[in-house]
Amino acid sequence: MSVNDKVIVVTGSGRGIGRDIALRAAREGAKVVVNDLGVAADGSGLDATPAEEVVRLIREQGGDAVANLDSISEPDSAQRIIDTAIETYGRVDVVINNAGFLRDRIFHRMSPEEWQAVIHVHLDGYFYVSRAAAPFFKDQGSGAFVHFTSPAGLIGSVGQANYAAAKMGVVGLSTSIAHDMRRYGVRSNCIAPSAWTRLVAGIPVADDAAAEKNKHMEQAMGAEKISPLAVFLASDDAAGITGQIFKVRGNEVFLMSQPRPIRSVHRDGGWDQSSLRDHMLPALRDSFVPLETHLEHFSWETI
Repeated sequence: MSVNDKVIVVTGSGRGIGRDIALRAAREGAKVVVNDLGVAADGSGLDATPAEEVVRLIREQGGDAVANLDSISEPDSAQRIIDTAIETYGRVDVVINNAGFLRDRIFHRMSPEEWQAVIHVHLDGYFYVSRAAAPFFKDQGSGAFVHFTSPAGLIGSVGQANYAAAKMGVVGLSTSIAHDMRRYGVRSNCIAPSAWTRLVAGIPVADDAAAEKNKHMEQAMGAEKISPLAVFLASDDAAGITGQIFKVRGNEVFLMSQPRPIRSVHRDGGWDQSSLRDHMLPALRDSFVPLETHLEHFSWETI
């Protein structure tokens, strides 16, 4: 049991990927705070049932869990999520930031409200929960964060500027935590999942071919494919792994690249318009990253 007796907070764990992470962590011996508001895919509504149902399942299987219905999107309520772990179990060892929703819209039609709502949950919320846990991690000299980012941000997507921007922000947040808290034995990593969830299922399909591809995704890319890596990164088996970005797609696990220089040119005396056109551009053009969506990049059938 790789996370035996660890106290793990999993946000958004009433459904989908988060639910499977909570169930798997409990089966492997963790004590789990099941945080979920029970909102719809667009973030509307409230329902305690999903979180309470997961807790019931964990307890029926002999595990230990407690439900928390606080929102991650405000500092005080995010603090209450971590306080639930402390008050119930006396400590917190892992935070898995998974909660979120979509407000998809093509960029030139996206409203400020649609932009801000997604940024507020996926980026601000992940900061608030992580910041609430950080003092406890620091004092005990250990802890692990696992943040969910997205291929929509890492590679690209259509109609998801708010979501993509937030999820790339999560990468920056995770990397900064990894640097700032390394001296205290605290790790921080990201997972970019490709999985069939209710959020993916709610994206409109353009044609029959897209519908058929979705059917294959549903069969080959269930949420249960994501949870093993999340629980592994929460465990002591992953000691020393920090500041990394992983992607899971079916039975495939990828280590994703991070922005680093790939080519360079220099010119004595600096650059002007003509030298950039005549010298810089020909030297670098072949190394330009193609503009493609993550679905175009991962074009082969799921393994």
